[in-house]
Amino acid sequence: MLNSAELLSTEDRQRFLQRSDWRAWWLVISNWAAILGLLAIAGLFPSVLTILLVWVLLPGRQLGLSVLMHEAGHGTLFANRPLNRWVGQWLCALPTLNDLPAYATAHLNHHRLAGTPDDPDLPNYRAYPVNINSFRRKVIRDLTGQTGAKLVAGAVKGGLSHFSRQGSASDFLLLIKRVAVQGALALVLLVLGIGWTWWLWVVTFMTSYMLVIRLRQIAEHAAVPDANDPDPRKNTRTVTAPFWQRWLLAPHGVNYHLEHHLLPGVPCYHLPAFRARLLGNGWLDQVPVFNSYAQVFAHAVRRG
Repeated sequence: MLNSAELLSTEDRQRFLQRSDWRAWWLVISNWAAILGLLAIAGLFPSVLTILLVWVLLPGRQLGLSVLMHEAGHGTLFANRPLNRWVGQWLCALPTLNDLPAYATAHLNHHRLAGTPDDPDLPNYRAYPVNINSFRRKVIRDLTGQTGAKLVAGAVKGGLSHFSRQGSASDFLLLIKRVAVQGALALVLLVLGIGWTWWLWVVTFMTSYMLVIRLRQIAEHAAVPDANDPDPRKNTRTVTAPFWQRWLLAPHGVNYHLEHHLLPGVPCYHLPAFRARLLGNGWLDQVPVFNSYAQVFAHAVRRG
């Protein structure tokens, strides 16, 4: 396992670990502006073309919220800790049916156990590489809403478990928070005169967003050199894809996943510079290079 202290000087560590509230606000506000802008396009100019456009482009912005929740889970979104928790929960996690505290606990375990059989995220990518028929079935489940229906059903069941012996009041409260946030979004869209586009938000979340989530998981950890090696250079992948691919599938620097695993305290906006320093130091010389997501999926999905 690499020791980050061996990679960087004290000055570099301080620079790369520096957090910025204004940059965090920019990420959150610009992400929500893109969401509302896309829904406004469909709402003001409804057609098959604009609805299809939103169905293709909106998942990346929904993923953007999840990525910012991920940043908040590491405490790297805002320098201000209360702001990090509040924005990370109410403006990033809850809109995508997540929960920041629960996510952070599970995700930190993923970091701690990556490269071992105990990694809690391992079921998401253990089977790769898979054949094309297996992958096609996964894509169909995602795009037909089957994967999304399971996620929503699990969230509702977890919240209603309060009324059984297995549940707790916190489970029900979380469900209420999720419903309240969806209601607030619907109200904002209604005030803007495009209330019906909330259904477009929901349908996209239930279908194309599920596929984007799957593709992100594949890109990060599937069919890596050695999933049983704790060295991030062996069990995690970075994809240096062109901007348009990152906008669709890897917002807010989440494509720099190897660097993130190496030093999780680096905010997403410092990851490109952190990677440049690692390349300059020769630490990534033996790491396979993937310059597009097409290369990743060709590697992880085999024909025949």
